[in-house]
Amino acid sequence: MVAKKFQYPIVDVWANPPGAAIPEVARLLAQSHSDPGTTNQKRSPKDVITLMDEAGVSHICMSAWSRAGETIFSNAEVTEYTRAYPDRIFGLAAVDLHDPVSAVKELEHYVKVEGFVGLRVVPWLWNLPPTDAHYWPLFVKCIELDIPFLTQVGHTGPLCPSEVGRPIPYIDAIALKFPDLRIIMGHMGYPWVAETVAVAWKHQNVYIDTSAWSPKYYASELIRFANTTGREKVMFGTNFPQLGWKTCVDNVNEYLVGTKDGFKSKVVQDFMGGNAIRVLKLPSVNLGNLKSNL
Repeated sequence: MVAKKFQYPIVDVWANPPGAAIPEVARLLAQSHSDPGTTNQKRSPKDVITLMDEAGVSHICMSAWSRAGETIFSNAEVTEYTRAYPDRIFGLAAVDLHDPVSAVKELEHYVKVEGFVGLRVVPWLWNLPPTDAHYWPLFVKCIELDIPFLTQVGHTGPLCPSEVGRPIPYIDAIALKFPDLRIIMGHMGYPWVAETVAVAWKHQNVYIDTSAWSPKYYASELIRFANTTGREKVMFGTNFPQLGWKTCVDNVNEYLVGTKDGFKSKVVQDFMGGNAIRVLKLPSVNLGNLKSNL
């Protein structure tokens, strides 16, 4: 099936470096029937752009990965991609929560010098919820730098404790403590999707992305929120390479565009890219240069 030739930006707000090895994630990939040959394969910046073009994806946010005592895929390695395609691939920093002073300095460097557009922390890698004091200096720096904090909500596919991914109380609490902090909750929040929606509805600067979920399995609560009061709050994400861009874009077209249980027509453009461009302050891109739009 050929990807739909969307005539508006499509932004993946949660993409991972191809080939990054995270042992716990192997079970998630197996449970979601991902192809190990694809998910474990390192790809060049040009290869990544080719895959994006095949799907009509205009921008991606690619994150470094850090955990206690280990850098899995460094911020410096992400710059291999962002420097090669600075108008298409945008970096999300990962830092060492256990070294807050160095973490703040590293975040500032990669935002100011390398143009990274956000900070991402995956709580289950640290077994620390976002309310933990180790995060707080980073939240202040995110506000100062005018960048969002991206984090995972919901249970963990890997066999790690899920409690740290609860939207309530953790995201609710930090949104109250840091009301100027833009927060993007990734992975939709299952099995607490209603909590995710409630927190995004409640707080002006809190948003949701759909990464790690195939569009044909988006929760009805999320779709209803996007179609009503949450039109400016919900964003497209994949968790690439767990899910491929072309498959996800095809599935949005098949299951969510023009269907009874899908998105209203006026919502699709905001969901697929408009909200992400606004919240992450991404530049526009010439859609005519994308192969799928030729």
